[in-house]
Amino acid sequence: MSEPTGKRAVHTAGAPRPAGAYSQGVVAGGFLFTAGFGPQDPVTGAVPEGVAAQTAQVLRNVAAVLAARGLSLRDVVKVTVHLQHLRRDFAAYDAAYRPFFEEPRPVRTTVGSDLMDILVEIDVVALLPDPGPGPDPDLPG
Repeated sequence: MSEPTGKRAVHTAGAPRPAGAYSQGVVAGGFLFTAGFGPQDPVTGAVPEGVAAQTAQVLRNVAAVLAARGLSLRDVVKVTVHLQHLRRDFAAYDAAYRPFFEEPRPVRTTVGSDLMDILVEIDVVALLPDPGPGPDPDLPG
């Protein structure tokens, strides 16, 4: 099945393979949208212990998808985070999250969710670089 015009999937071996019918990322409308990633190591499948270590691994997974399109966490404008234990783990997750993002930090939503055997899942929206003005259609080519 071909991809719709203006919508392109992003794939990389640097992030865990999809566990279902979804792409690791999709480029559309000037943005890259990532899937929600868990803390699985993309090579071994291992999941680190604790919310801080899991947060760091999730953000490395997200960064790998961004890098597949020449982007980095600096290009992220929106972050959505799901925590298995919102009240218990928020402070440790937030402390682990902070070093990954520079000012101005992206907007962020953090919610409690029923996750499958992990403590954190994160997806992001990143802004693609402005390609700049195209050729002026009124000027000779």
